[in-house]
Amino acid sequence: MRRHLLLRTTGYDLGIFEQAVRAYAELRAPVVPLRGDGFNLLGDHFHPLLAALAPLYRLWPSPLCLLVAQSALLAVAVVPLARWAGRALGRRAAHAVAAAYGLSWGIASAAAFDFHEVALAVPLLACCLEALAHRRWRPAVAWAAPLLLIKEDLGLTLAAVGAYVALKGPRRLGLATAAAGLAGSAVEIKLLMPAFHPAGGYAHGGNLGEGYGSLLGTLAHAPLDALRPEVKAMTLVLVFAPSALLALRSPLSLIAVPTLAWRMMSDNGFHWGTAFHYSAVLMPVVLAGLIDALTVWRRTDHPLAARHVRASLATVLAVTLVMLPSFPLAQLFQRATWRTTGHVEAARALLARIPDGATVAASNRLVPQLTSRCTVVVFPTFPVEGKLYEYDRKRLPPPTAEWIVHDRRPPEAWPYRTGHWPYPAGRQEAELAAAQARHGYRKVAERDGITLLRR
Repeated sequence: MRRHLLLRTTGYDLGIFEQAVRAYAELRAPVVPLRGDGFNLLGDHFHPLLAALAPLYRLWPSPLCLLVAQSALLAVAVVPLARWAGRALGRRAAHAVAAAYGLSWGIASAAAFDFHEVALAVPLLACCLEALAHRRWRPAVAWAAPLLLIKEDLGLTLAAVGAYVALKGPRRLGLATAAAGLAGSAVEIKLLMPAFHPAGGYAHGGNLGEGYGSLLGTLAHAPLDALRPEVKAMTLVLVFAPSALLALRSPLSLIAVPTLAWRMMSDNGFHWGTAFHYSAVLMPVVLAGLIDALTVWRRTDHPLAARHVRASLATVLAVTLVMLPSFPLAQLFQRATWRTTGHVEAARALLARIPDGATVAASNRLVPQLTSRCTVVVFPTFPVEGKLYEYDRKRLPPPTAEWIVHDRRPPEAWPYRTGHWPYPAGRQEAELAAAQARHGYRKVAERDGITLLRR
């Protein structure tokens, strides 16, 4: 919430998701102007379960509603994990597991960067993992089944749950679950999402590598491609670091393989690192693997078993504390997080001059300050014709919004590199000047680098 109040949230992605949930709350299809004229967001990612947040948003129409809901979803996942740890390892172990999950970098990175649909998957997956540990196969599958309605790649995670059930429990149920997961993802990617996308096709197909000319060649290079460049190897280690790598001793960790596989094989460098929200669904798996691995020791008659469990949990907590300063929770201890600057106050004053219901083209960091009460696109116009990362100046259409609000100050960068987005600062200044010179906009106010124009 502090990040949002300090203008650190973004149109891409908090503004996008707010426009979708706002549409659901108004009983409309999730058409998102930020993604293009008439763009149905189900053509970008398949997440119809987002509609479950619509009643909350109807009561509290604010981006803060989504941020609080996400925090609650991430937090409640600790309940099944700590409950399982308490029963299997004791009360102190439950506290250790709860701390390791709640302070894990994957959860912190998701909470610190806007809102994303995967938050819905985190508690479902935690409940599924607890059920798997207690060999309650049908409840486990029931908890995992809604993953298909949260994001198209999570069908692969459902398939991994099915594979685990087939190996450890009733084979028929497991195979049926795995088949449903694979078929569900295939249908969503090949049929449903292209039907919703204005241009047809899979919106993120460009992230898939071109391969090596044949299936055999692609498979042969896959192990190396999953580790090159070196940031991928570092991320793979850091994913399991919250468990002090002990989760790797549990077969439950195999449920993390689909998410890790598509991320490491993607051509999108954002997928390789530790920023953003991509690791949130992995944290319950890692902590579940830790509990499972230590439970095996607890059940043995080895004289050093209890000491091994205590030493392992102490190591987990030590690793958690050592990693804290390098990830977003450290922002809670930075003075800048709790200081409202003059620039923020200037932005709020100018944004307050835009009336409710107006159409606005705004800088990326100003977009989510307006999406609850206005129709907003990113300035300069982005995307072009529904296509992301289109920078051809000749095809950039003129602005049509009633208002333009532009912030020329480079925003607080995390998790992006410092600089303006989606276009360089010079390009944005040129478009701002063109709006006044050629497109009928006049300057209403300017303060601390923020310019407000009205058509």
